[in-house]
Amino acid sequence: MNKTLLLSTILMMTGFISCKEKKNTDDKPVKFVLSDTMSKMITIDSVSRCYIDNETTLTGEVSYNENNISKVYPRSSGQVIDCKVTLGDKVEAGQVLAVLRSADVAGNYADLSSAEADVTIAKRQLDNAEQLYRNGISSEKEYTEAKQNYAKTLSAKSKIQSLISINGGKGSNAGGTYTLVSPISGYIVEKKVNTGNFIRTDMGDYLFTISDLKNVWVNANVFEADIPKVKEGYPVEVTTLAYPDIRMKGTIDKLSQVLDPVTKTMRVRIKLENKDLLLRPEMFARVIVSNQENKQAICIPTTALISLNGKDFVVVYRSASDMQIAEVNILKSNENKTYLLSGVAPGDRIITKNQLLVFQQLLNQ
Repeated sequence: MNKTLLLSTILMMTGFISCKEKKNTDDKPVKFVLSDTMSKMITIDSVSRCYIDNETTLTGEVSYNENNISKVYPRSSGQVIDCKVTLGDKVEAGQVLAVLRSADVAGNYADLSSAEADVTIAKRQLDNAEQLYRNGISSEKEYTEAKQNYAKTLSAKSKIQSLISINGGKGSNAGGTYTLVSPISGYIVEKKVNTGNFIRTDMGDYLFTISDLKNVWVNANVFEADIPKVKEGYPVEVTTLAYPDIRMKGTIDKLSQVLDPVTKTMRVRIKLENKDLLLRPEMFARVIVSNQENKQAICIPTTALISLNGKDFVVVYRSASDMQIAEVNILKSNENKTYLLSGVAPGDRIITKNQLLVFQQLLNQ
């Protein structure tokens, strides 16, 4: 059996060497023709003439839209006895954020009890004055004074009830606690309070910031040399470290008119839709700003380029059996387009995907 295997191996090697020698001794070069399988693997695009896009890359960070948020302030001083949410939590409108105990609220309820007692006494006096007046025992003046006194006590009670409603409404009770609830549905993007903290209304600070994050801001930095290249309304593409393959399109919404004294950069703001909630506050962002110059040049997709030995090439496609390598001279290039000085002409068709496979075959033919 070993002899048979050895003999078969020798015959195969002899046949391979014979075939190789026959190919090498053939004077006619074999022309490369694109097979049906390879034809399905490539992509063909046309060379065109277009305006030159000038791209500027900026760095920045994602922030919530300050025009689309709700800040929750304490309605009365006191101590937080239960904080029910944390940073990043999703909340619904009306959901309880925190429970506070307040001496002011307890005092309001004490005042309400006193006012209710006053109303009861004033009502009894009014009933007596009315009965005496109808029986001709007391004067109309006394009856009128009793009615006015009763109306004053009702007004005082109503005022205290309104104050209690402002300081917590149904979430308050005579024990002096009241609740803070979310006015909108969204996410907790800022939180400045924890259980046990004491709150003073004269500090004027908010406790929670809520945003729906359906659209966000990207704040980017522009160096002084790049300021002329960035203007309001210019289109931008934004990528993040978390989603490097996703390009989110937007426009420059606002430019700062002053430079940061520390970084010597100008701040620009980009407003972005955030339907899938991929963008979160404090994310690092890369911003590519595009603007068109008034000059035109031959342009091709950047993916069509092949670099070899310091030179740049493309594969020109005329048919499956007629392709050639063309050296090109680059004017400028960005991630999407490359602008050329020479090498191809508008209307030429070039291979933009898997062109390296064809390029190697054309080199070897």
